[in-house]
Amino acid sequence: MEIKRSGSVPSKKGPEEYFTGTVRLDAPFTGSGGLNSATVTFEPGARTAWHTHPLGQTLLVVSGLGRAQREGGPVEEIRPGDIVFFAPNEVHWHGAAPDCAMTHIAIAEVKDGVSVTWLHKVADDDYLGGSA
Repeated sequence: MEIKRSGSVPSKKGPEEYFTGTVRLDAPFTGSGGLNSATVTFEPGARTAWHTHPLGQTLLVVSGLGRAQREGGPVEEIRPGDIVFFAPNEVHWHGAAPDCAMTHIAIAEVKDGVSVTWLHKVADDDYLGGSA
């Protein structure tokens, strides 16, 4: 058994090339077999860029109010307790609602050394245009 104590790894700011707004990454870990995970907190209006995962991604919404969208679909509201799954290579984004922060645990597996492929940023009009 291994216990990683809360706060033992400093928080990191989400890189500007992959996120819009203020995003904090906490408790990152890589499990055996290539499982990657982190707790991600998005301040109001913050979000990821469009991206894909070769083996899909699962989000466990912990707190706040968020939004998620897959390419070609509507913007969906996500709430605490929701579990969101994006299929392998599905183009998508996720983040906070315009007026409320959101925290989720993001889980993705690694395939051939890759767990995420980042694309372009989500335009403000697209983010605001879909009323969930």
